[in-house]
Amino acid sequence: MDLTYSLAGAFVGFLVGLTGVGGGSLMAPLLIAIFGVNPAVAVGTDLWFAAITKAVGGGIHHKLGSPDWQIVKRLALGSLPAAALTVGWLAVFSGGRMETDALMLLLGIALLITAVLMLAKQRITAPLRKFHREISPTTQRRQLVATVAGGAAVGVLVTLTSVGAGALVAVLLALAYPLRLSAKTIVGTDIIHAVPLTLLAAMGHSWLGNVDMWLLASLLLGSIPGIAIASLVAGKVNDNLVRYALAAMLVVSAFKMIWG
Repeated sequence: MDLTYSLAGAFVGFLVGLTGVGGGSLMAPLLIAIFGVNPAVAVGTDLWFAAITKAVGGGIHHKLGSPDWQIVKRLALGSLPAAALTVGWLAVFSGGRMETDALMLLLGIALLITAVLMLAKQRITAPLRKFHREISPTTQRRQLVATVAGGAAVGVLVTLTSVGAGALVAVLLALAYPLRLSAKTIVGTDIIHAVPLTLLAAMGHSWLGNVDMWLLASLLLGSIPGIAIASLVAGKVNDNLVRYALAAMLVVSAFKMIWG
């Protein structure tokens, strides 16, 4: 066990509990940029971190009845096969790991996309909620295709970078189902879907040898009290201020990943 890793876990857990943003956007860059962990090991370990923490959150949302299980199935129909195929591609063509420079570039791009979506989500999705019309069968088919295809894209990105299971899926759902899903349902559906996706990707990275279990244990030791503390102060902190600060952190991390 390493106390510094536990402190990092507490920091990320606190921000996740405060903002709802997935730890994948925070933990992997932190491990790489601050602690010098190998990028592939950082991604693999972070996937286990995300799978375990999201399983806890998913259990709570399941009890509250917030997820839309039909949409969870649609997302998983695309994301789980895509994740499995990505693990297979890494095993066969990349020796279990992406080349470091390529992985850093991809991770940086994923962080930039996440930061932009965090800041622009309301502007992107709000206009769609103004359309109050009946959803036609054609629209329903388009929703199905968009959800499965979007899930597949997220499955690939999450498996390669550990980023994307949170902000990207939330925006996808808000765009595809503006009349069907409330904000609470989007969060619950997003978290429930992320559990099997991150678990499958994490098991794949364990098989590829990209996971440090002692590092994972140290991170979890700090993240649990971090999330608990955040839940006590969540309503007392300005949401916009936190979101802007977090987006700025992601942008700085992205530039660090891309340009070193």
